Amino acid sequence: MTASTAIPAAQIEGLDKEFGSVRVLDRINLTIPAGRVTCLIGPSGSGKSTLLRCLAMLEEPSAGIITIGGRPLGYAMENGKRVKLTPARNREVHSQIGMVFQQFNLWPHMTALGNVSEALTTVRGMSKAQAKEIAMLKLTEVGLAHRCDYYPAQLSGGQQQRVAIARALALEPKLMLFDEPTSSLDPELTGEVLNVMRKLAEAGMSMVVVSHEIGFVASVASKVAFLDQGRILLDGTPQEVFAKPRHPRLAQFLDTYLDREAVMLA
Repeated sequence: MTASTAIPAAQIEGLDKEFGSVRVLDRINLTIPAGRVTCLIGPSGSGKSTLLRCLAMLEEPSAGIITIGGRPLGYAMENGKRVKLTPARNREVHSQIGMVFQQFNLWPHMTALGNVSEALTTVRGMSKAQAKEIAMLKLTEVGLAHRCDYYPAQLSGGQQQRVAIARALALEPKLMLFDEPTSSLDPELTGEVLNVMRKLAEAGMSMVVVSHEIGFVASVASKVAFLDQGRILLDGTPQEVFAKPRHPRLAQFLDTYLDREAVMLA
């Protein structure tokens, strides 16, 4: 799973995203180091999830260029012009990206094993036996081999999210994207999902994580980007971003976050 650090896992240059007359992302420039964890933080509506969705090709950028492992995704610059790539040119690059969403999006009629193995048979064309073998390995990685025959309704929220992580890992992505994967979980279940993500980080998986779990961000991230109103106001190591005196907007965000957490605990 360890990636070469010579070429960034992803490079974002001049990225804009508009929905009608509303600009949600404004000239985003960001390097995602290979083999490291990059965390995106910021208030709701700051553009974090939209940026992640552009990286996953779930949203089409209005401007700018994204490269994955040095190869263009969606658009490329050719002869000084931004040119849309064909699906065939995108397919191999896109296949290097795995994504885990806020909601688990598991198929309710399939067991945990079926949810993880399905893409291997339909997308990769593997035999059922081979797909089952790989799926079991990935369920073991996330600590759920003993729940392989359980259906989503029989699993806790944390277990369902771990199945979703195993499903993404089964396709052997080079870059994993996490969009607030613990936002719908209570604190105890949040911990079990974050522990799986910590292990992935320790193994050298290139990851981009949108998260409000500031403790996780500070302890696991190699790089943190703080977004506000569609722009990156700060990016750097956790020590640089969270250093005092803090950027006024970041300080305001952290104060609001801590106040909210205190209210929840009370």
